[in-house]
This record gives sequence, C-alpha cells and structure tokens, in this order.
Amino acid sequence: MEEFIREWGYVALFAYSFGGGFVGLVIAGVLSYAGDLNIFISILVAGISNFLGDQFLFTLARQNKAYAKDMMKKYGRKVALAHILMRKYGSFVVFIQKYIYGIKTLIPLAMGLTKYSAMKFVVFNALATMVWAFVVGFASYTAGEYILSSSEEFKYVGLAIVATILIGLAYLFRKV
Repeated sequence: MEEFIREWGYVALFAYSFGGGFVGLVIAGVLSYAGDLNIFISILVAGISNFLGDQFLFTLARQNKAYAKDMMKKYGRKVALAHILMRKYGSFVVFIQKYIYGIKTLIPLAMGLTKYSAMKFVVFNALATMVWAFVVGFASYTAGEYILSSSEEFKYVGLAIVATILIGLAYLFRKV
C-alpha cells in the first residue's frame, strides 16, 4: 500500500485538487507526516492543480457564457450566495471561496460571467491558492502527529477515519 501511495499519490492529489482539493490535501498532509509523501511536494501539487482548476472554470465561463449559465441553473441558492459574497467582499471572495464547500466551483464561474478583470482574477487566485495550500497542508501535516501517534498499524485506519469525517462534514455542508 505504501509503495502504491508513493507512486500514485501525487497524481491522485493533482486530479482531486483540480476540482477542489481540501480533503485530498488533508490526506496528503497526514501521509506526509507518516513519511509516505513529501509535504512540500504535496502542497505544490495541490496548489498548482487548484489554481489551474479555478482558472479553467473562470475561462470556461468567460468564453462560453451560455454553457456556464446552464451548468449553474441547478445550484440556484448557492449561485445567489456566491453573488451576495461577491458584492459584499469584492475580490476577497476569491480567498473566502477556497474554504467554503459548495461554492468553491461556483465563484470562479460566477466571476467569469461578469466583467471582472481576468488579470485581477489570476493574481487573486494565485495568492489565495498559495495561502490555502500552505494553511491546509501544514495544518494537516501537524494534525498527522496526533492522528498517527497511537501506533504504526493505526496509520491507514486513522487516515480512513479522517477521510470519513471530512467527507461526512462535506456532505453535511452540502445539505445545509
């Protein structure tokens, strides 16, 4: 299992982080503490992928407004929340959206539909992604000590528990 994680962990992290990445980066942080991955590479991979994912969504909405509007139709309340956050916080919403499950993908789409400057979005997205990757990456790396402190055999069970809790919280936030 450890060899599989070392070989494919960064690829999986990149793929998962393109669409969000919070849970993936937390798991990578814990695995980095365990010695299966490198925390600096994990943060770099998750950050680059997350940045590219948000840029993709922004550009998709900017270049194909009809398709983006059609994608966002089924998320009416979340889109309304995204617009409220954009009005209330302006460019800072790019930082906020990295931490709020459910609107993470909607903010770049919504901003792409507006006349918001593409260059400004690149700059704020890059800064927000760096902050997000360092905060989540190092926090989960630090938490790895507590999660894995019981014994070496607990490593994968503990990781499964953390993943289950994070997925449960994500599901709860989605319903709320």
